[in-house]
Amino acid sequence: MERVIVVAVIEENEKEEEAQQSLEELKSLVHTAHGTVVHTETQNRKTAHVTSYVGSGKMEELKELVEEHEADVIIINGELSPRQGYTLSANTEAAVIDRTQLILDIFAERARTKEGRIQVELAQMTYLLPRLRGQGHSLSRLGGGIGTRGPGETKLETDRRHIQRRMDELKRELKRIVKHRQLLKNNKHQRLVPKVALVGYTNAGKTTLLNALTDEEAFAEDLLFATLDPLTREYRLPSGLHVAISDTVGFIRDLPTTLIAAFRSTLEEVSDSDLLLRVIDVTSPYMSEEQETIDTLLEELGATGIPSITVLNKYDRTNPIPNGVEQLKNPKVYISAKHKDNLHALNAQIEIALKEDMQAYTLTVGASEGKRLARLKTTTIVEYIEFDESDEVYTVTGFANRSHPEIN
Repeated sequence: MERVIVVAVIEENEKEEEAQQSLEELKSLVHTAHGTVVHTETQNRKTAHVTSYVGSGKMEELKELVEEHEADVIIINGELSPRQGYTLSANTEAAVIDRTQLILDIFAERARTKEGRIQVELAQMTYLLPRLRGQGHSLSRLGGGIGTRGPGETKLETDRRHIQRRMDELKRELKRIVKHRQLLKNNKHQRLVPKVALVGYTNAGKTTLLNALTDEEAFAEDLLFATLDPLTREYRLPSGLHVAISDTVGFIRDLPTTLIAAFRSTLEEVSDSDLLLRVIDVTSPYMSEEQETIDTLLEELGATGIPSITVLNKYDRTNPIPNGVEQLKNPKVYISAKHKDNLHALNAQIEIALKEDMQAYTLTVGASEGKRLARLKTTTIVEYIEFDESDEVYTVTGFANRSHPEIN
């Protein structure tokens, strides 16, 4: 494990509590990246120093702390300019990366699908291209540790034109993947399947909930960004309706703009959904701030108008329920994804939410039309079926997608 010193400048207009919350989150990110925080250093300043992020005196202190703690890397709780990064590294004689590069590093390790790997590499190159000066010297100190995953030192030390060509290749490949996914979206069967997306702050329990609902074993771990690549599973509601439920990358404050841009095609899966399940960790002391982050990112994705259910996870681990929960918008359901508690209430709420955008129908289905009846049971919310023995027909009532071929 790399030994890490985390550093933060607390600016004049920044609230102390929010600064400390952000710092604790950075430490969790370091843990996720397999690092060990050996020291935390803060400096109160009006603003970060334009050349070196911290003042000259603090820079000398950091050099001494690196030697004292035998630290491998300094990680800054903010986004450094190329000049700041170079100055800090040169004067502390240590490898220096910032919060953005740390998150990119975690994403590089977590990406599993081809699309995910392309998006991470593109984001890393976009971020590191203007920061090539001194990168080779800085990265060589890390020995393949934090901040070096992904494109790697060799690619980053080649000339800018080569890197730009590689970025153009990645963008073209990404467009092809997105086009292919769009064709799948337009598939007639896919249009009949409602899309439900799990959204929420990182480590809120989204993947655990996906596993609980679908009886799958997707990777879930108590780490930030345990899930990176979007994962979609078919899920059958109690009524019989099949839905596609997707796990998405967790949100986090100050998500790097390079990541938002590179992952936009994946994140747009959220805005294409029929229903959002906003998963909240009710044990988090920063629940309100995390919800503000989610609201901001959903707004950026144009997903604020999509119907939502607030899923209050881990309620079995807190007593009493934290203040502020009752003020949260949308229908609320308390669950424990880990213990599969109260999932029946969540299922019922999902069906209620989906029906609000569906059309009521009543159809007559012949006794010999078994396939048609089975299709109605899986692609609509069937509420009532009655068999008329004299006419040998079923009368089916329920709710269906407004474009469902059976009701048009």
